[in-house]
Amino acid sequence: MSYDDETDGFGSGAGGTGQTRTRLPEGGTGDVYGGARRPTRNSRSLVTVVGVVVLLIAAIAFANRGDGTDSPRTTDTAKGTSPTAATGIRPVADKHAGIPAGYARDDQGAQSAAANYAVALGSAEMYDQARRHEIVGAVYAPEVLAARQADFDKVYADKGFLSRIGLREDGTAPEGLTFISRVVPVGTKVEKFVGDTAVVAVWYSSLFGLAGEGSKNPVSESWYTTTYDMKWIDGGWKITGHAQKDGPVPVGRDQAASSAKEMADAVEQFGGFTYAR
Repeated sequence: MSYDDETDGFGSGAGGTGQTRTRLPEGGTGDVYGGARRPTRNSRSLVTVVGVVVLLIAAIAFANRGDGTDSPRTTDTAKGTSPTAATGIRPVADKHAGIPAGYARDDQGAQSAAANYAVALGSAEMYDQARRHEIVGAVYAPEVLAARQADFDKVYADKGFLSRIGLREDGTAPEGLTFISRVVPVGTKVEKFVGDTAVVAVWYSSLFGLAGEGSKNPVSESWYTTTYDMKWIDGGWKITGHAQKDGPVPVGRDQAASSAKEMADAVEQFGGFTYAR
């Protein structure tokens, strides 16, 4: 995939093998307090209820089991500008250039790295040259770093490209507008894992545009899958190549779009996550 094509999705970064099922309330009369009287619960129903309670207790105990470390918590809730802390056991303890690092040398570690790299490469920070160099330097393998850095610089320094998406020549948003570029991974999948190499696909939603009154490029949602070729180098996973494609794209719901202010406020108040398998 060329980098000019890549900018169409603004998610240089990218479903999962597991499924999550949400059971919705079943239909009824809608009368919470009235309606038909409940039948007397027989012994079989009682056994079923007890079994569910036991399973629930076991699930809670398992979820609360930790590794002896305290989970980080967001303290600056009033301002709402700090990244949201990941809940549960921390997948990694270190950071490199602000990106989570220290992944396991296995297929799950490769998936965690790919998901977090997708988030970083698809962020608005890529439009700042100094920050872009830090991100690219942290996620790409040394043998391809110089070429990839040059590719990214060519794209993000293109005045015509920046003008088309509504940004100034320095990559910043016009006064009164908020630039949003955010990748939200939905899942990851290992395509191949051999020794110190892995091929990992990341399926994600991408939010991109300018939020604010009078924006000619309002924030829109797109769906992509990026497949990363990864290699274990000097104690961490690095990207050696990648390819992007559209979708899978879900059917859109009939929901009214939020106002420009609501969207601008959301990107400032809702932080990102550390992603892991």
